[in-house]
Parts: sequence; C-alpha cells; structure tokens
Amino acid sequence: MELFAIKHLNFAYPEQAKNAISDFSLSVRPGEFLVVCGPSGCGKSTLLRQLKTVLAPHGRRSGQILFDGKNLDELSQREQAEKIGFVQQSPENQIVTDKVWHELAFGLESLGYDTPTIRRRVAEMASFFGIQTWFYKSVTELSGGQKQLLNLASVMVLQPKVLILDEPTSQLDPIAASDFLATLGKINRELGTTIILTEHRLEEAFSFASRVAVMDGGRIVACDAPRRVCRDMRSSEIFAGFPSAARIAAGLGADTDDLPITVREGRQFLSAFPHKKAAEKEPALSSEPALTMKNVWFRYERSAPDILRGTTLEIMRGEIFSVLGGNGSGKTTLLRTVSGAERAYRGKTFIFGKNIKEMKQTELHRRNVAMLPQNVQTVFLKDSVRADLTDIYRVMGRTGQDAGQAVADIAERLGISALLDRHPYDLSGGEMQKSALAKILLTSPRLLLLDEPTKGIDAYAKENLGEILRGLRDDGITVVIVTHDVEFAASYSDRCGLFFDGELLSPSCPQKFFGGNDFYTTAACRMSRGIFDGTVTVGDVTALGREGKDEV
Repeated sequence: MELFAIKHLNFAYPEQAKNAISDFSLSVRPGEFLVVCGPSGCGKSTLLRQLKTVLAPHGRRSGQILFDGKNLDELSQREQAEKIGFVQQSPENQIVTDKVWHELAFGLESLGYDTPTIRRRVAEMASFFGIQTWFYKSVTELSGGQKQLLNLASVMVLQPKVLILDEPTSQLDPIAASDFLATLGKINRELGTTIILTEHRLEEAFSFASRVAVMDGGRIVACDAPRRVCRDMRSSEIFAGFPSAARIAAGLGADTDDLPITVREGRQFLSAFPHKKAAEKEPALSSEPALTMKNVWFRYERSAPDILRGTTLEIMRGEIFSVLGGNGSGKTTLLRTVSGAERAYRGKTFIFGKNIKEMKQTELHRRNVAMLPQNVQTVFLKDSVRADLTDIYRVMGRTGQDAGQAVADIAERLGISALLDRHPYDLSGGEMQKSALAKILLTSPRLLLLDEPTKGIDAYAKENLGEILRGLRDDGITVVIVTHDVEFAASYSDRCGLFFDGELLSPSCPQKFFGGNDFYTTAACRMSRGIFDGTVTVGDVTALGREGKDEV
C-alpha cells in the first residue's frame, strides 16, 4: 500500500483564477526518498503543505489525498502530528521554546507522553544527531545549521512514518547544507523513514533520491529514477539546476542513458580527457572605491562578543563582490553596518568617499544605498505586489504618472508580471524574493546590498538574476552579495571573499578563490581539479573539455 496517494488534486489560492496545482496525481511508497524539484512558483511548497492539513493554505481544493489508505482530512491532528513530520524552510519559524532540550521534548509533552518515555526518546535523538554538546544551550545561541538540525531532531523524536521537508537547506552554508542532507540520507537508510524533500540545491540531493519528481505549472512533467530524469529533462530549462556532473557530461556529449550525478562519477567521466589548464582571468576593476571599511568593530550589546573585529575591505565602483562564510559568522551584520542599520563603535566606513557617520538616513538611502534583507517578507507593506512597487516609486520622489510604466518595466525584467496583483504573502519563496528585489531596484541605488538573493529561486531565475546584476554593474552600480550559493558567486562575481572570525579574508577573483578551496567551492571545481585546472563553473569545464575533444 502507498503511504501517500494523491489523486487528481487541484488547488487555487483565494481570488486567483489559475490553479497553483492542476490535476496532480502521485503515489509515494513506504521507505522512499522522493525529491520534488522545479522552477520557482511551480507549486512545490503548495503541494507539500497539502500533505498536512494544519499547514494547508486557504483556497479552493478538489481531488483526494490518502495517507496509509485513509482520507487525510479524516486523520486526527494527533495522528498527523505523530505520523507526518514537517520541517520548514526557515529554522526560526519552527522553534517554539527557549532551550534545546525543551525543544526536543516539546512535541512529546504536548501529546501527553509520560516522563520516562520523553527522557528516553530525547536522549536517543540527541545522541543520534550529535546534539549532546549543545543540549542545554539557549536556542538563540545556535547557528542556522544547528537550528535546522534541532528542528529535524524535534520532528524525528515523534517517530513519524514520513518526513516532509520544504527547502530545508535554503538558509544554510555549503558545509551545513551538505551535513544536513547527509543526515537525511542516514535517516532514510537506517530508520527506513519515508522522505519527501523539495530542493533547489540538487547537487547532493539527487544522490540520495530513489525517485525525482519534476514539477512545472502545478503539474508533474517527469517522475523517475534520478539518472532517467536527467536524461529526459536535459533539453529543458529546468536542467540548468540539475547536478553539475550531469550537465557537464551532457555538454560534452556523454551517453544520455547513463549521465553521472555525483562528483566522484563526474571525475571518472572527465578522467578520459587530456589534462588542460584554463587561462587566468582577472577582472578589470575601477580605481575608485564605492565602499571602504577601515578597522571596523561592532557588537550588538556592550557585554556581547564582537561580530566585526577590525574588518577592513575595499570594494570598487561597478564591481560585483560576493561574501561567503559559515552561518553565524557575521556576514549579515557586515551588510547591516554598511547600510546604516547598525552603527560600528570603532573604525570608519566610507560610501563613495563620504564617512557614513556624516550622512543622514535620507541621504544614505535616497539613490545611494539599498539593501535586500534575508527575510524578504519585511519588505512588503501593501496588499499587492503592484501597490508595493508603486508606493516605493513615489516615496523616492518620482512622479506618480511614471509609476505604472516603471513598475511594468521592472516586473517584465524580473519575470514577475503575472504576480503584480497577488498578495505578497501568497507568493512562493522564490516569487517573493524576486518581487522584493524589484522593489529594491526601484530605489535606483548606486550601492546595492543583497543578503542571500538566490534563496528559494530556481536555476533559470538565478541566471536571469545574474544577467540583471551584470547589467547593473555595466551601468556603474556596485553590488555586494552575501550568499551561500557558491555556484552563483563563481558565475557572476568579479571578486569573492571569505568572512571568518570577524574579518574578510583573501578577496580575489572566483578562479583563484574557489580554485584554492576544498569545501567553499563548486562541484564543477571539485570534479575538474587536476584534470582541467583553473575551471570553477560548469561553463568553464565544458568549454575546456570541448577544446580537449577537438585536439584528440
């Protein structure tokens, strides 16, 4: 018997004529590891929330969802809480208590389990997930990766039959994301728990999957074993987000029936090519700085530890600069200090040659500096995306007569024209991200600060965003990006730096920065190292590989 049987499911959000999910049918077998992927707004998150009634959004629904042979709507809240575990995208949205141990026990306490059972299960899960060393910590002291691991452990302590995860690694750094996905693989392999996972990071998720379901426009367009899905989807736009090994092999003419999907398989495929070295690339940078920080120190409270510790950097005009680093390292704090949201207690920060302490907020934010925060919900104030974009256009002192055309132009540029009359909170994570970026761009900043701008958006949308940022750079706008997306940073940055221990380390061009790293680097770089030296993106590897094939 299937664990989940979804039959002809249709769903539309309130006041929306178009369905978010259309005639959707899918069976999920016990013990399966199912990865659901697809472009932003294709209905992935909407689908997952239909699988637990307490999380299901309001709207018009038809069709049937069976769980263990029973209609899902007929299952009690207690049964669903115990048997259907759900881990959300944002770690903070799911944590409800103050201490780690209490968070682990909370679900069992709420369901009325006796104390000996609670203590035993909590101890077992803390040991399984390696939580012992921070068992008594306050949840506010945890990194993003630790919070998401705690969410997972808090769900698993209930011993669910199925674990549903909605882009759980979207806010994690590359190392934490890799560890988290490895833990899911262990849960599936050793406990037999069924896993349904939506992800945009597919490099490692494919290697754990027993099946991959690809969605587009609220429908399934492919559902099969990972390698067969790679074969069938190689000519679609969605393929741009598939594992680097498969894209490189497809680009170099590999047998489409057996595309590699892991770094190890990718290296084996490339080993047949002659060794080559890519030409060195150095960006042509302006000699005028847009942002200069000199020995900047910052902490949130007088008694708290310093987050910025003598931070010194110089970012040039018309440059795309990416800041990478672990969760909790201080990357967001760096941006907030530059934006004027926080004030350093020591050191100097200059924006286009002017000390930030001498600039009023209106001068700083009116066509000088704009920041897209990590939590983009905070950007929206109105009942529709159109109203929000129109409002910021007028706030910036422009005439209302031009607002409609400006909004239409930026919406078309970012591919959100169909979303203008939707409520911002009804959008998917990726749709909300692009809409928030549109609002920020309407302020016409000279220095644009982006905190995780690719969070929740698909590979095609990332390519579109990257080209937009290049266009802004060509117009003289300086872009500073804080990101965990190493492939995006490698593809579109002029320079990158690693933020560690309160300082920005070794800023250099992507070729040098990623070429010298083992973990903060791309899968393409790990695959090609020692074979195609100096390549860091899929495009780099395929271009050099084609040269090698031509020479053979």
